[in-house]
Amino acid sequence: MTAGDMEKVEIFDTDGKGRGLKSKQDFWSGDVVFAEPAYSAVVFDNLTQQVCHNCFKKQAKLQRCGQCKFAHYCDRTCQKAAWTEHKNECTAVRSHGKPPNESIRLAARILWRMAREGDFVSEDRISSIEKLQDHVDDLSEEEKKQLTSDADILRSYWHSNNQHFDTESITHIFGVINCNGFTISDQRGLQAVGVGLFPNLCLTNHDCWPNCTVILNNGKIELRAICQIKAGEELTVSYVDFLNLSADRREQLKKQYYFDCTCEHCTKGIKDDLMQAVKEEDGKKPSPETVKEVIEFSKKELEKIDKDRSEGIWCNVAKSCRACLEKQEPVLADTNLYLLKFLSLASEVLSYLQYFQEAAGYAKKMVEGYLKLYHHNNAQLGMSLMRAGVTHWHAGLIEPGHAMICQANGILLVTHGATHPITKDLETMRCQTEMELRMFRENEFIYYQMREAALKNQKMQMMAEPTSNYVKELFHRRK
Repeated sequence: MTAGDMEKVEIFDTDGKGRGLKSKQDFWSGDVVFAEPAYSAVVFDNLTQQVCHNCFKKQAKLQRCGQCKFAHYCDRTCQKAAWTEHKNECTAVRSHGKPPNESIRLAARILWRMAREGDFVSEDRISSIEKLQDHVDDLSEEEKKQLTSDADILRSYWHSNNQHFDTESITHIFGVINCNGFTISDQRGLQAVGVGLFPNLCLTNHDCWPNCTVILNNGKIELRAICQIKAGEELTVSYVDFLNLSADRREQLKKQYYFDCTCEHCTKGIKDDLMQAVKEEDGKKPSPETVKEVIEFSKKELEKIDKDRSEGIWCNVAKSCRACLEKQEPVLADTNLYLLKFLSLASEVLSYLQYFQEAAGYAKKMVEGYLKLYHHNNAQLGMSLMRAGVTHWHAGLIEPGHAMICQANGILLVTHGATHPITKDLETMRCQTEMELRMFRENEFIYYQMREAALKNQKMQMMAEPTSNYVKELFHRRK
């Protein structure tokens, strides 16, 4: 990050939301407001042997630290780059006998860096760690007990390093992590793999319909404008996925981030009607009893699906999705959240099982609903369009597939930028589908013959297994 990045923004006291950031100049869609490397970051506990502890890339083969046997890296280059951050950790892991959980590891890294460098405002950091909000007083009794337990383990973990911080400082760091720990994704931005602290980003307040988005690109987070922003406007991001009713979003925000959302979309319930909509034909709607029955059936099926997903029984998941959609589609409108949930599940699982034609049908309905609900430059919308486009492409539906890939490319150029790995992949797909589309339009019969021949000569490949660990929320909260 350069000093110039932070010269584009300034801290100000918001009306009822504490400190926030506002722009000092105009921004256009796709502009990077600022980029920021992690102050400290760690890999999730369940991925410590699968993800590089320096660059957070997911790799099949990683080299582990020869001393602590805990940290894993892509190669010697990553290991050397990480040594300043890992040095104290390496000693602590060996002394403690085993690594503690991710929250304690992150807190330790933050405190070690504060001990090395001090906690000062600088050209590239406009707030000290000490001044970040911790919401310790808002924690439940159970959360406070967990915090106390973590603090005790932390003292034991780093005792041999002779680093000393008082109880208040340690408590503050755990509180900051709890409400400001940023979800770190893999190199393609698809899976959550770690958590880190980004002090400048922590100052950006929430809005359910924000003017900025945040992505991780080449080891730094980028705050990117998704619409035109005038000088003097507050910079906002969404802490939660928009695809929830306003009351549910507010409840989630209050529970996880300890504030009441007063954004326009929440106070006016904007799009709530669409998210709960039912089908209407010739002015007639299904009875409330019928709607209630379908919703209850959907909830029960979701419970079954969660169990089958955890056990990897994908055929059962597909069967449940089909049964539920058969009941939902005559009753629920195309923007109803329950219908969209099952369309998303069905398209993902059927793609994995390689029923591409059926999956494409569900994916098409899903993105049609999303387009009516999400902001036109929403990253989740772009990712969904990309997946739907790829599904159509695999199904041999080249025209709609190429159109969706182009649409996704336009969104992700704004939300991720041209240099992000996922955007580069998407551009390659766009060029390939464009070439195939030209071939299709010149001679449809020849196109399908060539496609069939290519598939016959290709080894059978399994699709990536569906995951529930997609990045949908900005900040990571300990479960």
